[in-house]
Amino acid sequence: MPQLDFDVASLGIIVADVLARPVDTMPELGKLVLVDNVALHLGGLAAATSRVLAKLGARVALIGNVGTDGFGEFVLETLRESGVNTDAVNRSTEANTSVTLVLVSTDGERSFFHYTGASDTVREGDVDFGIVERARILHFGGPFLMKQLDGEPIARILARARSMGKLTSMDTAWDGKRRWLQLIEPSLEHLDIIHASLEEARAITGKDEPDEIARFLQPYGIGTVVIKMGADGCYIQGDDEVHRIEGVSVDVVDTTGAGDAFVGGFLYGVSRDWSLDECGKFANAVGALTVTRIGGSEAVESYEATVAFMKERGIPWPH
Repeated sequence: MPQLDFDVASLGIIVADVLARPVDTMPELGKLVLVDNVALHLGGLAAATSRVLAKLGARVALIGNVGTDGFGEFVLETLRESGVNTDAVNRSTEANTSVTLVLVSTDGERSFFHYTGASDTVREGDVDFGIVERARILHFGGPFLMKQLDGEPIARILARARSMGKLTSMDTAWDGKRRWLQLIEPSLEHLDIIHASLEEARAITGKDEPDEIARFLQPYGIGTVVIKMGADGCYIQGDDEVHRIEGVSVDVVDTTGAGDAFVGGFLYGVSRDWSLDECGKFANAVGALTVTRIGGSEAVESYEATVAFMKERGIPWPH
């Protein structure tokens, strides 16, 4: 059996986030609105989650594409500085690096303009299974946003990873084309864990309540359904257990990347063989930390700092 050099191999979208804040109204065409701050940060479901994992102390490799442009240089430098292995990140000449323009309102809520860019050029044959073989978990962040992988290709990738003895995980995105279950269904039988926001989970399943959503998804063979509910915490349903975990109250500055950070916290717990309840509490704390500062993963500093944050808020922690 090959040596497991990585806790997680994270496959999916890699994005440069350009954040403007505060934006409470859109300017009329041809007009200008001033903002207090514009900043460049790392984003994307796969990339942001991998960075959070690395900052927490996990061994993580990222798989995906960036362009040969300046945004690509920024993304790679940020990842490497955080300890993420980028050997399987390709430089695409077909498109520039994926970019999201994030408009952050005064209360921290966001609106997005997204350019799929190089992430849309990742094909099934580009996935480095040498990296996957050296990881315990294969995580896919970016369904509905990667046209070369969506549908049957990612299902085959997940099935192959499972056949190699890997745990498989997926974090859903918003499907602007509203294909939802039709596009994601081939992958579901090959997943051990699925993460989705409550809004995404409702759109995928057509169900309203978290328990109804989990009952819809689990017959596909998914062992753990994780529903992210923002300030309301999360709902987790395993094979024979259910957890409704309250959120952590903080002053919200920017909710960008909170869901990606939550997933990073959850997978960190999975890689340490924690209980589902512990994974959920830790993930809630990581997600809450993220919204206290601008940028998707800037406020997450380390495992120790996260535990200190939990203890300050009276969250019991056994590890």
